[in-house]
Amino acid sequence: MQIEITSAFIEELIDLIDHKNIPAIVEKLEDFHPADIAEIMDDLSFEEAIYVFELMDDDIVSDIIVELEEDVRERILRRLSSKQIASELIDDLETDDAADILAELPEKKKQEVISEIEDVEHAKDIVDLLRYDEDSAGGLMAKELVKVNENWTVLTCVKEMRKQAEDVDKVHSIYVVDDENKLLGTLSLKSLLTTPTKTPIRDIFIEDIHFVEVNEASEEVAIIMQKYDLFVIPVVDDLNHLVGRITIDDIVDVIVEEAEKDYQMASGISQDVESSDTVWQLFKARFPWLLIGLFGSLTSGNIIGFFHEFIQQYILLITFIPLIAAMGGNVGVQSSAIIVQGLANNTIRDGGMFKRVFKEIALSLSIGIVLSILISLFILWQGSDKIYAVIISSALTLVIVIAALIGTLVPLVLDKYDIDPAIATGPFITTTNDILGVFIYFSIAQMILT
Repeated sequence: MQIEITSAFIEELIDLIDHKNIPAIVEKLEDFHPADIAEIMDDLSFEEAIYVFELMDDDIVSDIIVELEEDVRERILRRLSSKQIASELIDDLETDDAADILAELPEKKKQEVISEIEDVEHAKDIVDLLRYDEDSAGGLMAKELVKVNENWTVLTCVKEMRKQAEDVDKVHSIYVVDDENKLLGTLSLKSLLTTPTKTPIRDIFIEDIHFVEVNEASEEVAIIMQKYDLFVIPVVDDLNHLVGRITIDDIVDVIVEEAEKDYQMASGISQDVESSDTVWQLFKARFPWLLIGLFGSLTSGNIIGFFHEFIQQYILLITFIPLIAAMGGNVGVQSSAIIVQGLANNTIRDGGMFKRVFKEIALSLSIGIVLSILISLFILWQGSDKIYAVIISSALTLVIVIAALIGTLVPLVLDKYDIDPAIATGPFITTTNDILGVFIYFSIAQMILT
């Protein structure tokens, strides 16, 4: 059941907290999903949030802590002892979520928590996951899964699955391995239910299976799962041993994080920041690109100053500077955005780069010609000299083509050198095209008029 969280609801809850009406608070939240309770806690002050958190049943506090915003979760974890974190949170979490929680703790406290975990196997699995980069398949995967040996019969398989399923909240797939734990394929539930009990698993399992290696980048995992419409994907090591599985909920988090990061970079924010971050953190993330914009504007001003004597003779040219700069910047951002999107979803490959560049040039030329015709008609309608129509239309067409070329090539080059191409969709492209646009405009004007 989905329940709407309104401002009126939050106000009522805060009033109950102020009056310490515990029964009413518990009753008000009892039908909420842990993710909804986490969202509610994010809207409260920290003291109010911790008060609500301490009232929750032990069987859902671990689910709530995973869903909380990172800054709130960190403050709550700071107030809990190592033993409390281990027994009240980590013991009830799947290994991937447990590893994510532990990764946020200081090294000393992390080790203390690990030592307090009662389930030794659970602790070993978590420690194993902490070895992997958080942006890799190994960093995303969970250890809990159901696997069967190819040499087992259907009857043996069912018995063993019952034992394994006790440690798994949701059984998404049944994996088939050999005696060395190498992944061979999957087993369908239908085959398991409709096959005679003495049939060996090797006779009925499905060999065609998609998988990823532990060091595969999380973005690549997302692309593979999206391409093949996978709800879950197994993870193997370098020797093809089955070591874990990644579910769609983890990939959705990756997609959201990447989208947020790309949006921030396109907006000229160089680091992953949240509105709740400190002024200094926000300053560091936003200032570098604003500084680039400042120097870009100064450079454009110097270019205008370089042509100042020429401009004094043909003062009408100043009127169209914003038009040239804006159109160049807009076209450049459009082109780079399309390329970045293609690189992100893997629709642009090495063999298609030249085709993509040629297509952008043809498209921008068509756009430039149409816009130039429109601006020429506008200039003539105003009664200005025809020569201005020629200058503006020529400069606008050339600026649009060059802007599209820059917007296409820059992301491709950045991607080739393993630099996030999303950086090219914001102030970088806009500033570059502003400078080039102004220079091209006055250069063409000077060639025609002198």
